[in-house]
Amino acid sequence: MINNQIRVKEVRLIGTEGNQLGIMPTVEALRLAEEADLDLILIAPNAQPPVCRIMDYSKYRYEQSRKERDAKKKQKTVEIKEIRMSPNIDTNDLKTKSNNARKFLTAGNRVKVTLRFRGREMAHVNQTKGVLDEFAETLADISNVDKPAKMEGRTMSIVLAPKAGK
Repeated sequence: MINNQIRVKEVRLIGTEGNQLGIMPTVEALRLAEEADLDLILIAPNAQPPVCRIMDYSKYRYEQSRKERDAKKKQKTVEIKEIRMSPNIDTNDLKTKSNNARKFLTAGNRVKVTLRFRGREMAHVNQTKGVLDEFAETLADISNVDKPAKMEGRTMSIVLAPKAGK
């Protein structure tokens, strides 16, 4: 809230250079702000008494938007890459898939490895769990198991996350 939108009797006022001007009536604080040709901005409405500051409101909004943009630039989004396999995968194919997963993990992404079961393959679910465990072992040097192997309908999946130090 700014200027005449502030509806409290007393405020703690902070000057233009950040110095404390003390507790005073809101009308007096508004007069000081108008004399300085600036705005009275409510900074902390929940404090006792509420804290107001004398500053240029448009400049304040601009600085806030700059801070938000800089914060967005510094954020890193972590994607989950998915690798699909069948339960009867050959060792060379498994190596190729693990090399792809290694690339994803070194880039800082998480990897979800899924085994899709079709038809009669559902009868051998217990024997094929070893394929996911073997896959996780080959990448154990650069990853941790984030979510262990879990059966969801006709797919079994495991999620690998890059190690913190890497």
